[in-house]
Amino acid sequence: MSTTAASARDLTRPPQGPNVAIAGKAANPAVEWLRSWWMLIRWNAASSKMILPLTVIVQVMLSVGIVIGFGFLAPVEYPEVALRLATGAPTILLLTTGLVVVPQVVGAMKQEGSYDWFRSLPAPRSAFLFADLTIWTLISLPGIALAIVVAIWQYDLNITPTPWSPLIAVLVAATAAVVGYGMATALPARVAQLLTQVLVFAILLFSPITVESAVLPDWLAAAHRVLPMEPMADLMRAHLAPEVYSVSAGQLAVLAVWGIGSTVLTLALMSRRS
Repeated sequence: MSTTAASARDLTRPPQGPNVAIAGKAANPAVEWLRSWWMLIRWNAASSKMILPLTVIVQVMLSVGIVIGFGFLAPVEYPEVALRLATGAPTILLLTTGLVVVPQVVGAMKQEGSYDWFRSLPAPRSAFLFADLTIWTLISLPGIALAIVVAIWQYDLNITPTPWSPLIAVLVAATAAVVGYGMATALPARVAQLLTQVLVFAILLFSPITVESAVLPDWLAAAHRVLPMEPMADLMRAHLAPEVYSVSAGQLAVLAVWGIGSTVLTLALMSRRS
């Protein structure tokens, strides 16, 4: 029997053994939640075994392409420009995964009916959401490391990340993924997928990630002060090159509002009856 079938059977199997009568009292909610979360991770990984490796390959190619390709357009002979590009590339990767790939995959699940099937499983909606977020966060991380290594090699930079940088990368990746998940959950599948095409250009060309916000039009720079892209980029920079960059408390507040708000919205929509 395949892992997929076994995981589905474990999720839907009724309690067995002599303790069935007191299962409601004896079961630890935290343990049951972790069990459901782990089962859903295994199920999602098994059911997406074709798309997940391909996504990792695309992430690796994108990480190299951003660092080297943007160098043809920017005056990277100036160390400050090269450093901004190198520290901004990881955020572009995280945003591309969270705000583009995740909504497209969730939209495809809604169209084929597997999204509603997952919601029908006897598992907490939060376990379903965080299982998906775990997978997409882990997918994003290899590209970040490669982008930094390529940038150091390509532009001869001396980047000294803080010990907190891996945790910050996980936090930014999870925030981007939950924002994308919320968008895909709240909007019709085709609308969400169309919006991702717009976001690709917005992330790559019209966001203060690889360029200074001062070069953007005033209205666009003002919009980015309340959008999550710039706070994510500055938070990553502040831990990749702390001697040069910093992040403000206001930006952290914006990021928290987007992350918590998207999580609450997504869980509310997932718990709503169809």
